[in-house]
Amino acid sequence: MIVTEDEDLLDDLLRLCAAAGVEPEVAYGSPASPGSWASAPLILVGDDRSVALRGMQRRSGVLLIGRDLDDQGVWRRAVGIGADHVLFLPDAESWLVDRIADAAEGVGEPALTIGVVGGRGGAGASTLACALAVTAARGGRRTMLIDGDPLGGGLDVLLGGERSAGLRWPDLAESQGRVSSGALEESLPRLHDLSVLSWDRGDSVVITPDAMRSVLGAARRRGGVVVVDLPRRVDDGVVEALSQADVGLLVVPAELRAVAAADRVASRIGMILPDLRVVARGPYPSGLDDEEIARLLGLRLAGELPPEHGLLEAVNGGRPPGGNGRGPLARFCTAFLAEALPSGGSVAV
Repeated sequence: MIVTEDEDLLDDLLRLCAAAGVEPEVAYGSPASPGSWASAPLILVGDDRSVALRGMQRRSGVLLIGRDLDDQGVWRRAVGIGADHVLFLPDAESWLVDRIADAAEGVGEPALTIGVVGGRGGAGASTLACALAVTAARGGRRTMLIDGDPLGGGLDVLLGGERSAGLRWPDLAESQGRVSSGALEESLPRLHDLSVLSWDRGDSVVITPDAMRSVLGAARRRGGVVVVDLPRRVDDGVVEALSQADVGLLVVPAELRAVAAADRVASRIGMILPDLRVVARGPYPSGLDDEEIARLLGLRLAGELPPEHGLLEAVNGGRPPGGNGRGPLARFCTAFLAEALPSGGSVAV
């Protein structure tokens, strides 16, 4: 809702609402009814109406919009109407567009965002990423799987959905600013009850930090679980993805060379994502087990993945990793998500 009699300010606020994809209710003076004041998810009050609205019911989600940075009285008037924030245009336009869009989308708890990366090539990171997403979706959570590795072959292929309709990364590579979370979810291929953002079969494209920020931010605003399969190299787009992740899983086969390679990967990723944990993948040679791998890397152990017989045949037969809910892979994912989501979104430490 917009409450103002200042036509210039109204034009600016309508423009910002349009940029956020929102059609506001406009009150020229005062809200038409107390009910509309109480029910609107966000109220933008022009400073020209701040004194007249002093008697309105106190509530959250009221923003006072001013223009004069030198007017010290605006803070007193904001207190008078119980405003959460005082904003000055045009400086705060970008922040305000995001806040309007958040209110329209009903933003709640952000998604638990898990980054998965291999300690070496062929470690099984993509398989684990898919299994985590499939397990989360099977548990009834809104889930999005994002393929952050353009050279990985495509997670949609691993899920048996390379021919499914929907947008891929090349369609979103130039994204800037805010992306609607609802529109993103609806535009992606839907496979095994989860949304998947992967690659097409054409030439790879560069995912800019702006595009990764926009897409991953939209995915996180929908809540639930977001799983990002990441490459071992750390470019600007990967840095952005890591900065939005809550927890990282480093998949390390039980081989000394793999541990040495994983140490180099961990040193780079750990500078950006502090909560990086080891997933040790067996079988184990003599003298090297999951706890020893974690100790050598100086990281917390998330768990182990013993060999899973029949996994390759299952995937080739169109069954996704972890899809049957049984076996070592599914058991690890179930246990990890149960620990990571004790209260619906926080990561247990």
